[in-house]
Formats: sequence, C-alpha cells, structure tokens
Amino acid sequence: MNIVVFCGSSTGNDPDFILAAQRLGTWIGRNGHDLVWGGCRTGLMGAVADAARAAGAKLTGVLTNNALIQARKYQDLDECIETPDLAARKQCMYRLGDAFVALPGGPGTWDEMSDVISLAKLSPTEYPIVFINVNGFYDSTRQALRDMAGAGFCSDQLLERIDFVPFSSADGAGGKLEMTL
Repeated sequence: MNIVVFCGSSTGNDPDFILAAQRLGTWIGRNGHDLVWGGCRTGLMGAVADAARAAGAKLTGVLTNNALIQARKYQDLDECIETPDLAARKQCMYRLGDAFVALPGGPGTWDEMSDVISLAKLSPTEYPIVFINVNGFYDSTRQALRDMAGAGFCSDQLLERIDFVPFSSADGAGGKLEMTL
C-alpha cells in the first residue's frame, strides 16, 4: 500500500512531533507499506522518510521544480517524481496514494489534507484518511469538521471516514503509535 504522508518540512516546537514522525515511518516499513511524500530531507518530512527507509519501505518523493524544494531534496529515493508546481504535485500524490496520513504541519499540510477530504466527499473510493493527533495538535481540526457537519456542510458518513489517532510520549506507552489501515 502506498501511504501518502503530509507533514512539516520543519520540526515544529514539540519533541513529540519528531517522535511521531519516526514511529509512523517505522510503522509504514514494518507493515510492508511504501512511503509517498514531498521528498524533503528536513523536518518531519525527513524524519518520517529516514524511519521508513530504515524499516524497509520504498520511498517515492514527489517534488516541485522549485529551487528551494530541490535544495532540500532527500537523496536516497527509490523514485523521484518532479512536477512543475504544487497543484501538479498534489494531483500526482493523490493518484499514487492508497491512504493519506497527516502529521503536524503548517498551511501546506492543511491544504493537502483539506483536498483529500474534499475528494473523499466526491469519491466512491474509500481510502483511509488519518490525522496523527500529537498532543492534541489536531483537536481544533476535528472540532472544525464536526462544526461543518453540524451546520450541514459535510455528512456524518464523511466524518466517520476520518480517523484521529492520538499520540503522546507521556501516554504511558512511551509514544506508541497504534493504527489500522
């Protein structure tokens, strides 16, 4: 299964963000899945890729031709797909993906996952949509989606397709990542 991961190209300010990225990458590789992501070697993007590679996953990076992005390109790619712009990059990733997972990130991560959710609303294909909710990072996103459903702008059935997986190193399990795709 190709798991598309959207996340920050920086590490953020919570050490659990990196730990969650590492655990997700390890989970992907150990479960025989492959990683599709933005192809960056920095931040959470690099952490998830390093862990996925170490656990045996194939890495497919989808990058724009932008010089800033190319300067941060992950070097140990099994496949590198270059696109002219972000719109083409997103479309390529959506075509390649069998499941979509968000780690913490900024506006780009939200944009990508928002598109995934919008496409899910229109698609008969049921692919997993997962937010790794590190220390409550995506609590407001979950509430916003509930508010949209409550106001009649999306269905409860769509919300049931979106999973929020809690993650914290302080949860007594030392930051164990448990999810099913």
